[in-house]
Amino acid sequence: MLIAFSITPLGGDESVGDLVAEAVRVVRASGLPNRTDAMFTTVEGEWDEVMAVVKRAVDVVAAQAPRVSVVLKADVRPGVTDALTGKIARIEARLAEG
Repeated sequence: MLIAFSITPLGGDESVGDLVAEAVRVVRASGLPNRTDAMFTTVEGEWDEVMAVVKRAVDVVAAQAPRVSVVLKADVRPGVTDALTGKIARIEARLAEG
């Protein structure tokens, strides 16, 4: 499965970059395939392992912020692997066809 999520610390300092970076560190340390862009971090794996990573990332931020907002979107497709890069490759191939 793929889970795209964003974590926003609320009620603390005006800048949230340091806390967001801590959440991304948790994701990268998980060893699961992942990608971070300007809006979301996407993680690929089995349901329990991906949700555990999201929870750890939220917990890291919650330890330093009085409130945390989480937006999550999931693509649940049992048996599919390498969806993180495969989905993009298929779209790029279609775009290249003209």
